[in-house]
Amino acid sequence: MPYTQVLHIPTRGHTDVLDLTPQVEAIVAASGIHDGVVVVFVPGSTAAITTMEYEPGCVADFQRLMETLAPEDGDYAHNTRWGDGNGYAHLRASLVGPSLSIPLVQGRLALGTWQQIVLADFDNRPRQRRILVQVLGD
Repeated sequence: MPYTQVLHIPTRGHTDVLDLTPQVEAIVAASGIHDGVVVVFVPGSTAAITTMEYEPGCVADFQRLMETLAPEDGDYAHNTRWGDGNGYAHLRASLVGPSLSIPLVQGRLALGTWQQIVLADFDNRPRQRRILVQVLGD
């Protein structure tokens, strides 16, 4: 039987990167499931879920990479059509992706030593993000 919880995470937008690992670990512990998979998913088209070494230098490098790939001040057809100025955010989110699956082994997330689960909010304004965490297994 899947175990699902929803996190509500306030963000600042503009490639705000937040570590979700402690919250996901708490959900895994509450689930009582020891072996299986954990899925972390953010609904929406301007945020993403990935892993990284969550430390200031790596976060800054990630933010700089996103600005290089899809600059905030770029010329985007999305902005012309909708006028919301967040075309870059949609592109960044599509590159990274909205979900992540992590193996669960003996009650622990099978993450590397320096690997954390992160939410990246690329939108051009603060948001209240919903993060669905689903634990499946035995």
